[in-house]
Amino acid sequence: MHVLQSPALCPTPRHRLGRFNAKQPRKKVSFISAAASPTVAAPKREKDPKKRVVITGMGLVSVFGNDVDAYYEKLLAGESGISPIDRFDASKFPTRFGGQIRGFNSQGYIDGKNDRRLDDCLRYCIVAGKKALEDADLGGADISKTDKERAGVLVGTGMGGLTVFSDGVQALIERGHRKITPFFIPYAITNMGSALLAIDLGFMGPNYSISTACATSNYCFYAAANHIRRGEADLMIAGGTEAAIIPIGLGGFVACRALSQRNDDPQTASRPWDKDRDGFVMGEGAGVLVMESLEHAMKRGAPIIAEYLGGAVNCDAYHMTDPRSDGLGVSSCIESSLEDAGVSPEEVNYINAHATSTIVGDLAEVNAIKKVFKSTSEIKMNATKSMIGHCLGAAGGLEAIATVKAITTGWLHPTINQFNPEPSVEFDTVANKKQQHEVNVGKC
Repeated sequence: MHVLQSPALCPTPRHRLGRFNAKQPRKKVSFISAAASPTVAAPKREKDPKKRVVITGMGLVSVFGNDVDAYYEKLLAGESGISPIDRFDASKFPTRFGGQIRGFNSQGYIDGKNDRRLDDCLRYCIVAGKKALEDADLGGADISKTDKERAGVLVGTGMGGLTVFSDGVQALIERGHRKITPFFIPYAITNMGSALLAIDLGFMGPNYSISTACATSNYCFYAAANHIRRGEADLMIAGGTEAAIIPIGLGGFVACRALSQRNDDPQTASRPWDKDRDGFVMGEGAGVLVMESLEHAMKRGAPIIAEYLGGAVNCDAYHMTDPRSDGLGVSSCIESSLEDAGVSPEEVNYINAHATSTIVGDLAEVNAIKKVFKSTSEIKMNATKSMIGHCLGAAGGLEAIATVKAITTGWLHPTINQFNPEPSVEFDTVANKKQQHEVNVGKC
């Protein structure tokens, strides 16, 4: 989940405020970010510029392309990125559609020889990370503006290099162990996206990955901010990446009975909070933020987009895939993160929800939100997954970027496919059409 708020003052203002908190059933994380004056802060908020964490860049790879502005324009237009899968023959699967990325181009970001070897999960990470640095005015020769020994990378993934892993298993079974590529282990493990990006950039600070299913990106944001707060890094590239739309990935989620089977109309298959929802839609991509200490960002004249205020992590200790129906794990995490950030529930007037379009999950999340936010009349809530699907480990990153764009543009993207809404939701879900809205504090 993220929360973003419109500030009164901000150095080089491009955004306002934000908080993030994951709502994956087993593990949860949240953080708050806000833009404010470097010398004026709310009484409960951090005042030390060495410990205040700001967001200075955003980068992504998505079903709508690799440009942040173009991505958000598609979301505002209510365009669905869901279509029949044609990357492989999906005709025998009960679900045959997803948010498949087509025409991905890494030219200028990955050299050709390496590009041919890499799993898409790694390619998405590298491109999104470098584009985020460009957005932060750290592309090319500008990278010298930071001390590389105090710059780190923390981009996680739920599944890692799944194509490389699948191909390696197939090679073992069909041709024997001598036919397994030497890149099988390096390109399959979950930390390699962060590692390769750091190698390209020469970043020698904290470098690892976190893998917590659809909470992955938010765990990475939370951990990256803490490295900065503890003085272990000046700058972190953080977020999530995923590329699981391959036979074994699709088949695995089919076996979990988690996916929509609306093959006759894929673009309306992701239906958050709709009575006729029948499961989530797989997506893929990467969403990455550049996070810095306020002191470091101001020293180099960085474009400050947002400020991270605080966070919390917990676990509902309930089930492998299903959330508690009362949403207790989520609600307690939201409360802890609000307290840590010095933000009151009454300040929140926008929620970018997890909203996967699953039968149990959607209402469990709503129950959790209603425990914390007693008045729903002033809150607008939308679901990015209605258009791009559930991007698994990358979901939190792509939704964080959508939330920041909502604040900077003053427009909320719609939740599409709102045909027969659940009456218990009690929020304005920005149904089917974008809305203009001045966000005070936003959560996602």
